[in-house]
Amino acid sequence: MRKLDTEAAFREQIAQEGLTIAVFKTTWCKDCHYIEPFMPEVEAHYAGRVDFVELDRDDLEALCSELNILGIPSFIAFRKGQEVVRFVNKLRKSREEIEQFVDRALQVAEALPN
Repeated sequence: MRKLDTEAAFREQIAQEGLTIAVFKTTWCKDCHYIEPFMPEVEAHYAGRVDFVELDRDDLEALCSELNILGIPSFIAFRKGQEVVRFVNKLRKSREEIEQFVDRALQVAEALPN
């Protein structure tokens, strides 16, 4: 997963035509480390359909405040600079839940007008 470390890089990425899923994490978050072993397989499964990017909430506090990121890890799908759908809560996320979110994000993005 490509790590973005500036707000400008984030805004440039989410402005793209395709679907981008931003994953907000931190180094100290146990639930964030829990998803690390299976996320490469999730990314591979959606290759060509979704771009996944990672952001450290502690490094981009102003952006995360703007986006109302409270629980981590948090997943937000964007297309053409607009939020499509989000998966944000304080609970540990399973691979199955993340894949259900990605599937839902793809469905919503496809239903949006071009």
